[in-house]
Amino acid sequence: MTYSQKWDLDSIYPGGINSPQLAKKYQLVAEQIKHFDQQVTTFGTTPEEIANLADLAQTIGSGLGTISIFINGLASVDYGNSIYGPQFNKLGNLFVDFSAPLNKFQKLLLSLDDSSFAQALESPRLEPIAFYLTELRTDAKRLLNDATEALINKFDLDGQQAWSQHYDTISASLSMHYTDSDDNKTRRISAGQALNMLDGEPNNDTRADIMSNYEKMWGDAENLTADTLNHLAGFRLTNQTAHGRQSHLEQPLEMNRMSQATLDTMWRVVDDNKSMFKPYFDRKKQLLGLKEMGWQDQVAPLTDIGDYQPQEVSYDDAAAFIIAQFGKFSPKMAKFAKMAFENNWIESENRPGKQPGGYMESVPDLHESRIFLTYTGSVNDAATIAHELGHAFHSAQLTDLPLWRDAYAMNVAETASTFAELIVNDANVSGAKSDAEKLVLLDAKMTNPIAMFLNIHARFLFEDAFYSERKNGIVTPQRLNELMDAAQKNAFDGILDVRHPHFWSSKLHFFIDSVPFYNFPYTFGYLFSAGIYAQAQKDGAGFEDKYIALLRDTANMTSEALAQKHLNVDLTQPDFWQAGADLIQSDINEFLSLSEQFI
Repeated sequence: MTYSQKWDLDSIYPGGINSPQLAKKYQLVAEQIKHFDQQVTTFGTTPEEIANLADLAQTIGSGLGTISIFINGLASVDYGNSIYGPQFNKLGNLFVDFSAPLNKFQKLLLSLDDSSFAQALESPRLEPIAFYLTELRTDAKRLLNDATEALINKFDLDGQQAWSQHYDTISASLSMHYTDSDDNKTRRISAGQALNMLDGEPNNDTRADIMSNYEKMWGDAENLTADTLNHLAGFRLTNQTAHGRQSHLEQPLEMNRMSQATLDTMWRVVDDNKSMFKPYFDRKKQLLGLKEMGWQDQVAPLTDIGDYQPQEVSYDDAAAFIIAQFGKFSPKMAKFAKMAFENNWIESENRPGKQPGGYMESVPDLHESRIFLTYTGSVNDAATIAHELGHAFHSAQLTDLPLWRDAYAMNVAETASTFAELIVNDANVSGAKSDAEKLVLLDAKMTNPIAMFLNIHARFLFEDAFYSERKNGIVTPQRLNELMDAAQKNAFDGILDVRHPHFWSSKLHFFIDSVPFYNFPYTFGYLFSAGIYAQAQKDGAGFEDKYIALLRDTANMTSEALAQKHLNVDLTQPDFWQAGADLIQSDINEFLSLSEQFI
């Protein structure tokens, strides 16, 4: 089977950015928002009236989400093209227009006393979305008067959202030179290409040169990116304070439906176990022939190991492998992945002009998904595709439920994706044909725990320190560098001899407007999925139904309740998190034992 590496966006709206169907959708959603505003002003609080309002709100949300993925999809493959700016602004205005009547709806829910509200939630049409409605009602307690809320949301377009988009403009304009040590030629590459090469470049000298110039490139842009980060964070902090939040962590914890106690326990276990990575990195330094470990070396591929010869994996072979491995755990996952490949839901072609990184987004009007990444044929790329397919499979299990049952938090969203990635990584290692190949694949598998335990922790430590200082005024680029360097020293426990102080400038995740503290949910998802993966191996054929039941509950309860119900564990206690750390230690032990013969 030959799969296309370009996705199909025409099935959403044909004709690209000037699609007549897109224009009609804009108009329809605008009319629906006006109708919703009229109804929420005149309706009462009977269960039937609340349900009618909820249905219309979800219809609007579905339309906005579909327009969003379409525009974002076009912009992702044509990164930096200013033609999409007006479209993002138009869509942003629709979100603002929708926010005002949605706030009124929340206040309508709050107008009910606790007993009446609880009784309303027992009605057949509201019971499936009771948890989400309860969240909306609770959030309503923070809302200011309607005029003020409307003004804040308008300001957000040219405030937080604008600064986030400004970062994309900066990033898309950057490029740098590097020298390829294999042929001694100097080449110019974009910031996105440089980031992709840093993870996969096998030549130590070339990789170091890319890193040096990458750090310099972002250092040259530090005044622009520091302005952007400071103003984005300033808007966010002001908005949080206006809505009665005492800490910069309150909102991200609420959005992830988890407690401070759970977050603290998770990071405490990470801190207690990070020393296990030191022997691994010492050995990797030997295998790579390095005198010191730089930022660019932490996930560098092992290539010169025994008689192992790295081979580029074709996209079709990677697809077949993913489908086969999914099938060993869940026939439904395998069938879904095959369908996604066949229906051209995945944009994976390696070509200039694409946005760095990867993502999955739902197309709610079609009950479909679209996946964006850049496939290079490396040993990690199949796992990346599996990761995004895990997200898409998660969403697919909820398409028969109301849209508000699809509003799962980011931390549990990363659970399904990381679980899918674990399946492929373990299959890679198990299928190795020699000790040398197994060592290379085991090292590739370590990419995830390195990121989740060390890199993500550094990001969290940096952001926590930055937001604490930002409350007192602008944080200079020099200070941002100091905060990042200190965070990396702490998180990596002295492992890195050469760090990346401008990581704050280069990492898109710090500049995302819609999700504060975007990073820590990844660590949660990784460790949570490790527990699910262990359960899958134990249950065998009985796992699939349990897994899908868990996924269907992800937007219907808190993280702690989800873990208690489906895994029978307490997330505020260290035992569960330590079990995930023990799995990493097991892989490290195998890596150390296996690599002895290659030193």
